[in-house]
Amino acid sequence: MSKFHLIDRDIDFLLPPSVREWLPEGHLARYVVEVVEGLDLSDLERAYAGRGSAAYHPALLLSLLIYGYATGCYSSRKIERATDDSLAFRYIACHRHPDHDTLAHFRRRFAREFETVFVQVLQVARENQISRFGAVSLDGTKIHANARRHGALSHEHAGIIEAQLKAEVQELLALAEQADGANTPDGMRVPDELKRREDRLAAIAEAKTKIEARAAERFAREQADYEAKLNAREAKAAASGKKPRGQAPKPPEPGARPKDQINLTDEESRIMPVAGGGFEQCYNGQALVDTETLLVMVPQVTQAANDKQQVVPMVEKLQALPEGLNRPAQMLADAGDFSEANVDAREAAGIEPLMAIQRDEHHPHFSERFSEPPKRPAEATPVQRMTHRLKTGAGKAAYALRKSTVEPVFGIIQSVMGFRQFLTRGLANVQGEWTLVCLAWNLKRMAVLRPQ
Repeated sequence: MSKFHLIDRDIDFLLPPSVREWLPEGHLARYVVEVVEGLDLSDLERAYAGRGSAAYHPALLLSLLIYGYATGCYSSRKIERATDDSLAFRYIACHRHPDHDTLAHFRRRFAREFETVFVQVLQVARENQISRFGAVSLDGTKIHANARRHGALSHEHAGIIEAQLKAEVQELLALAEQADGANTPDGMRVPDELKRREDRLAAIAEAKTKIEARAAERFAREQADYEAKLNAREAKAAASGKKPRGQAPKPPEPGARPKDQINLTDEESRIMPVAGGGFEQCYNGQALVDTETLLVMVPQVTQAANDKQQVVPMVEKLQALPEGLNRPAQMLADAGDFSEANVDAREAAGIEPLMAIQRDEHHPHFSERFSEPPKRPAEATPVQRMTHRLKTGAGKAAYALRKSTVEPVFGIIQSVMGFRQFLTRGLANVQGEWTLVCLAWNLKRMAVLRPQ
C-alpha cells in the first residue's frame, strides 16, 4: 500500500457539486454575503432601467468589491480573474464572472450610495450588540493618490514653460513663412509642431487658471482668519485698556505664489508630508473609530494636510448618524487636532473631549502615573476642564485608548489589507473608495466579533 494519497485529477462526481459546499462555515465570504443581502439596496436597484440584457444584482457586485478590498484584491481586473481562480470569489459571484468594466463602473457609479450602505452596516453591528458605541477616537492618515508627485506643475514653472513654448511658436511661424522650406529639418511638419505647442499652451493656461483660483480661495480664508485675530486683539486691548503684547497679525498676500502647484494627473490631490519624512501626492483619509470594537464610524477624505480643521466636520457627520450611533460619551484625539474651537464644538455636541494639548514626554517619572491634580476651579473654561480631566487617573486611562484604537486600524488597512494608494481619481471618487475600504474593514472586523 502506498504511503501517499492518490493523485487522480480524472475523478468524476456522482452528483453536481453545490456552491454552498465550497467554503467552510464561518468563512468571511459567507459573512459578507449574509450581511450585504440583508441590507436595503433599493436605491441601487432603482438606478437600473431594466432595458437590454439582465444586469448583475447590486448585492452580488457590492459583495465582490467588499470581499476584494477586505482581502487585498482592489483591481477590478484582479477581481474578475479571481472569480475563476478563487473559490471564495466564485461563491460570491454564484459561479458567474462579471467583467472588470462592470465592476469598475459599479464602483464609480455608486460611490455616494456606499455611504448609505456603510451606515446600514453600523446599524447591523448595533442590533447584533457587537458594540455600545460609547467612545470614539479620531485621527487621519496620508494615502497616496493615483498620481505621481513629479506630475505636478508649479505656477512659477508654468510661466517658464509658457515663455519657452511661445518663443518656439514664433520660430515655427517664421519657418512656415519661408517659401522653399530649406531650413526646415527633415521629417518635420510645421503645422503638426505648431498644433502640439498650441495644445500644450492651452493646457498650461488652464492649469494656471486653476492655481490662481485656488490662491483666491486661500486668500479669502486667510483674510477671514486675519480679521478674526485682529478683532480679538482689539477687543482684548479695549477690555484691558493696554496695548496687547506681541506683534500684530500680518495681513495675507493675495495672488498665486511661485511654489503653488497642480497635479496634471489628479488635480484634486495635494502634496502632503508623509510619515518617515518627505512629501508625496496624497489625500488625507480621516476615520472616527469606536474604541470598543475598532469599527470605523465615520470615514472622510480631505485635501487638507492638517487634521485640525477636520474635527468640526467629523462631529457634524457623527451627529447625522441614526439614533444609537450618534451620541458617544467621549471623543479622543491627539495634539494635532487641538484647538479651543474644536474643544468647544465637542462640548456643544454633548461629547466629552479628551484631546492632548501638546506632545507628552516619552519617559515621564513613574509618580506622574499615580498623581491626581488639585481640585478644578468652579469657573473653568472648556479647555481648562479638559486639561484637568486629562490629568486625572480616569482621564489618563481613557486617553490611553486612542493609540490602541484608531492607529491600529490604519496600520491593518495599509499593512494587512495592503491598501496604500487609491485606484480612483478625483475627490468624489476617492471619497467613495475610502468609504468602501472602511466598509470592508468593518465587515472583516464584525466577522471576528459576531456572536458565535
